[in-house]
Amino acid sequence: MGKKSLRKKLMLGSKLKQNRRIPVLAVLRTHRRVQSNRFQRSWRHKKLRIKE
Repeated sequence: MGKKSLRKKLMLGSKLKQNRRIPVLAVLRTHRRVQSNRFQRSWRHKKLRIKE
């Protein structure tokens, strides 16, 4: 196992940022029209399939 390439590291970082929940303030401000993050995934169920 070698080091991560820059491309793979950037992709993993962006996916990590996308995996956060939306702020509670956003739910309150939209009167619950926006409740969930559609980019959220679980590490158990959905794999990323990022090429090297």
